[in-house]
Amino acid sequence: MADKDEKAFKVVADNRKARFNYAIEDTVEAGIALSGTEVKSLRTGKATIAESYADARDGEIWLVNANIPEYLQANRFNHAPKRPRKLLLHKRQINKLIGAIEREGMTLIPLKLYFNARGRAKVELALAKGKKLHDKRETEKKRDWNREKGRLLRARG
Repeated sequence: MADKDEKAFKVVADNRKARFNYAIEDTVEAGIALSGTEVKSLRTGKATIAESYADARDGEIWLVNANIPEYLQANRFNHAPKRPRKLLLHKRQINKLIGAIEREGMTLIPLKLYFNARGRAKVELALAKGKKLHDKRETEKKRDWNREKGRLLRARG
């Protein structure tokens, strides 16, 4: 039997550049309202969230510009690939995120799109601030140094 700490989920899409372009402050798991053909298309594993973001409209959080391609077998009942999708959060979480976006100038970035252990589609959102160019260079220097340090320690011992 698996531990409760061990998460059994299937990652559909991953935003790898987000950690390089943004300084991540906090992460939140949100459900996503999808149509049937969107779920089937996600199960094939062909979604991209690299250029997407989350936006606050009318007291709700929406995932904008996420590309879930059309499901080929659905013919005329298909969905629009880049339509805005509503994110499902508790009211307190929504208010906290909207406050951070408006007051502190932060951005909501999706990090992962995945199916959890119960088979529900979820999005891992990050509350983040954009990095300046010098911050990105500093991050790259630290990453390179850690890689080199690991090589030196392996060669030594």
